Amino acid sequence: MNQVSKLSRTLGLRYVIVVVIANILGSGVYKKVAPMAAELHASGWILIAWLLGGIVTLFGALSNAEVAGLLADTGGEYAYFKTIYNRFFAFIFGWSLFTVIQTAAISSLAYVFAQSLNSLLRLPAIFPELSAFSIGGIFFPFADFSVKLTAILLIILLTWINTRGVKTGAGLSNLILILVFTGIFTIIFFGLSSPHAVISQSINLQTTNHLPVTVSAVFTAMLSAFWGYQGWAAIGFLGGEIKDAKQNIPKGIAVGVCIVIVLYLLVNATYLSVLPVDALEKINHAGNQIAAIEAVKSFWGSSGGKFISVLVLITTLGCTHATILASARPYFAMAQEGLFFPKVARLNSAQAP
Repeated sequence: MNQVSKLSRTLGLRYVIVVVIANILGSGVYKKVAPMAAELHASGWILIAWLLGGIVTLFGALSNAEVAGLLADTGGEYAYFKTIYNRFFAFIFGWSLFTVIQTAAISSLAYVFAQSLNSLLRLPAIFPELSAFSIGGIFFPFADFSVKLTAILLIILLTWINTRGVKTGAGLSNLILILVFTGIFTIIFFGLSSPHAVISQSINLQTTNHLPVTVSAVFTAMLSAFWGYQGWAAIGFLGGEIKDAKQNIPKGIAVGVCIVIVLYLLVNATYLSVLPVDALEKINHAGNQIAAIEAVKSFWGSSGGKFISVLVLITTLGCTHATILASARPYFAMAQEGLFFPKVARLNSAQAP
């Protein structure tokens, strides 16, 4: 191992924007329109909730970006809390990232990827005779073991890719993001140009239950929107590797969040143009359907369902990769302060932690 312990500032504004968007885009873009429809009962109000959620997210992101730009250090919130509060508070937060927050995020994203892959390819059963084995009647480690093993192997593979250097990791994020954007804009183009599309249907403020929309319903629907917008703060973890960070972090966060807001409004307007709100309400009550699949099926048939399944797979891959890319940085910063395992403070030959 190389003993170099200082990260190089190699990422420009374009990579900052890519990492911000890659950390945001997840399952929310494909399925959150259904629970929002169940709350608001009107397509126009659904788009308003997405817009309001985006604006609130942007305000929070800009506030965070100001701090990120001023400190511009590796570790994100760990570095901020160390400066704003104290070393002990940062220590608690950093270990929370390691034991719960980032670990749970990576494993859950990888598991969703593996589940999506299994729904497409039907992974072969592994140790089916042990599927009933449990620990305390609560944990069943060998149930759906092929899915779990796929998730584990994905995490190992993406972790190895990120040890090849931050530019390699960011480059993969860029490639995946191009595929995701291509897929989403394909949905928007063919959806809005479909003979089944009724554009005016997507901006209708009349509720299906003929009752007025309440403030409570709007706020509840915005919770679904916030799910779709979360993830932008992860760019702060890479603060020590961004060129001209005081300028590029705030710009990258602002541009990235604004791009996602526009993207979400367009794709949700597409869903609402091809599916009536009452159909989305039924999808939500069914509980096992994805709104995007049903929307694309309306103009592409069964092949549309496969297209969305592949797109969800790629999107989840990108989000898993971006989360792994960012997550190593706070542990590196902690180790340099003597608050984590000492070997984590070293960089390898590719200048990666």
